[in-house]
Amino acid sequence: MTESEAGPGATPTADSWRDTAERIGVDLHLDLSAAGSRRGALAGALRDAVRSGRLSPGTRLPPYRALAADLGVARNTVADAYAELVAEGWLTARQGSGTRVAERARPPAGSGAGRAPEEVSDSDPGPAHDLRQGSPDASAFPRAAWAAAYRRALNAAPAAAFGPGDPRGRIELRTALAEYLARSRGVRAEPGRIVVCSGFAHALRLLYGERVLRGPLAVEEYGLAFHRELLVGAGVRTVPLAVDEHGARVAELGALGSGVRGVLLTPAHQFPMGGPLHPERRAAAVDWARGRGGLVVEDDYDGEFRYDRKPVGAVQGLDPEHVVYVGSVSKSLSPALRLGWMVLPGHLVRDVVAAKGEREGWASALDQLALAEFLSSGAYDRHVRRMRQRYRARRDLLVSALAERAPWAGVSGVAAGLHAVVRLPSGRERDVLAAARARGIAVEGLAAFRHPGAVDGGHGPGEEGLVVGYAAAAERAYGAAVEALSGVLAHVGRAGPGAPPRTRPVLRIRTAGSPPPPPSLPR
Repeated sequence: MTESEAGPGATPTADSWRDTAERIGVDLHLDLSAAGSRRGALAGALRDAVRSGRLSPGTRLPPYRALAADLGVARNTVADAYAELVAEGWLTARQGSGTRVAERARPPAGSGAGRAPEEVSDSDPGPAHDLRQGSPDASAFPRAAWAAAYRRALNAAPAAAFGPGDPRGRIELRTALAEYLARSRGVRAEPGRIVVCSGFAHALRLLYGERVLRGPLAVEEYGLAFHRELLVGAGVRTVPLAVDEHGARVAELGALGSGVRGVLLTPAHQFPMGGPLHPERRAAAVDWARGRGGLVVEDDYDGEFRYDRKPVGAVQGLDPEHVVYVGSVSKSLSPALRLGWMVLPGHLVRDVVAAKGEREGWASALDQLALAEFLSSGAYDRHVRRMRQRYRARRDLLVSALAERAPWAGVSGVAAGLHAVVRLPSGRERDVLAAARARGIAVEGLAAFRHPGAVDGGHGPGEEGLVVGYAAAAERAYGAAVEALSGVLAHVGRAGPGAPPRTRPVLRIRTAGSPPPPPSLPR
């Protein structure tokens, strides 16, 4: 029904808008600069658009009058060009259906025209078995619950949410985060001290890349190379801090010199070695920051996922004025959301907000509103509990498979988190990685995570092993990935120099409070 049919002043319906758009056709950008007549130039431009795939088969073209008005040509010029292309088979014209690109007018196979960019530029199908760390199971994203939260958030959003906002982030999200973090992580926060960012890397850029804080910065000797490179790129010198089964050896901070006034820690679950920071060391790190007038930067990257231990609160709860707490949904929901947060000491809020700048680099306000609703409704807690059970089952499958196929391997760091460390005999990491690649297994070695300046840390020089992620693979593909990895490690145990005898079963799940491994474990 058109507006005239509905009567004066009637509001067009969604269907009427679609009908109108169908009659008008698509907008076209056509170059008519070619030499010759306007009709010839228009016909040539339309042929090129169809041949290149810019106009796909079945596309309805604008009526003569609409296209003539857009291009500034006579209506008959458009009618003649259309008639010429219909005669050549490029277009079809039917009474009541308008003029359309002919179905047979497809670009030749292999030309690349009309294909999605990823089909043209990326032919890599990816690994057959994905056991990389760092990502949750993308197929488990709670689409229905998230969509429902998004709809509720949009319906309840004030008009101001769709305009320029607060660089700290939407107040709805900061309020929901303050409640959730206090309840689940023991964080002492108020909305005014929370600044929303797009993840941990963005937080580092704001803190150090924008010179809110300055180096040098102590970092755990094992961690993400990407974070170290980001800091080095910002002119920050990183100083490695040894790690053992109780986490970072924070007692060594005092020996690093007066220039080091900050330390980056993963206290809930040391990355990648695993295990929480010992309570005495947590207190010692805060005492050091107080005495030095410095700060602890706390990366709470997967604090929600624990299996064989009691919850471990955030270090920030010990002293909110000397700890910057950073979290995100990249492991719990999806890295695609690009949502994270910093809980800041009061004296840093103004500087961080200034570093964030006006409107650029902000997370979507609408996604923030949706996450606020997701948290407040309890949907986030339900999702985390569901995924905790799923990831625990995956961890158990990995541990049992390796116990059966490669009992000489030591497995640690599995009381929490989304990955395990599989210890290998000295000199075997490179060979195992090569064998895994040959089987189509994507997995990472410990060497990739070790600070280049670490000489003889808590695990000794040359600690070798695999960092096996058990979250990234889809549910249906995970069992095959574990079987493939077990086969590679079983082969290492059967042959090759340096492989220990298979009669020494040392595989065990290390939990919080368990004694350190005996010296006979392969190092």
